[in-house]
Amino acid sequence: MSGPVIGITTYGRGESNRYSLPAEYTDAVCRAGGVPVLLPPGGCEPSYWLDLFDALILSGGGDIDPARYGGGPHETLYNIDHERDASEFALLAAALERRMPVFAICRGMQILNVHLGGSLHEHLPDAYGETVQHRAPPREPIPHALRILPDSFLGVLLKQEEIEAASWHHQGIKTLGRGLKPAGYAPDGLVEACELPGYPWVVAVQWHPELTAATDPTQQGLFDALVKAAAAV
Repeated sequence: MSGPVIGITTYGRGESNRYSLPAEYTDAVCRAGGVPVLLPPGGCEPSYWLDLFDALILSGGGDIDPARYGGGPHETLYNIDHERDASEFALLAAALERRMPVFAICRGMQILNVHLGGSLHEHLPDAYGETVQHRAPPREPIPHALRILPDSFLGVLLKQEEIEAASWHHQGIKTLGRGLKPAGYAPDGLVEACELPGYPWVVAVQWHPELTAATDPTQQGLFDALVKAAAAV
């Protein structure tokens, strides 16, 4: 018997006009008992796609166009993809309207925040300094500690207040979007996780749980919980 179908957004078109996504995302969904389906930008209408699956993962990747949140140009911005932005904002809006389970990862958390009217820091070192490295130079993942709020949905889910995770970003939440509630912080005070109370299952994390899920039960547990929520829809 097949498990619930989990839609995962892919990266935008590459230099060779190909879509791609790191296999760690699909591996984590499969370990959780879900069936991953990749959703490239610029494809079908959101309503058609959402009829085909039970939950949505907004994956990581390049930066969102700063014009969408009232930001400005910065020399560190990279891989801005208007096609991907348009596709993911539309998918998210439709998924929230249906109250579908949503797991927003890194860029995905930023999509969620901006969709709800929040803003981003274009480059974290400008606002937070270098006390905590959120990515290794030039653009590589790096582990750092996280504090999870015990009374949050995420805290109840993880049953831990201190975790370590793979961080791989240079942007982050500046102002929270409407209705979002912080659920976790980095040691420098940056919001690293948030959730949307009033919705059945909307979890957003700034780190990359898929990178360590194969060896870290805590990170795999996030995918397990998503698939369980999708099965209950």
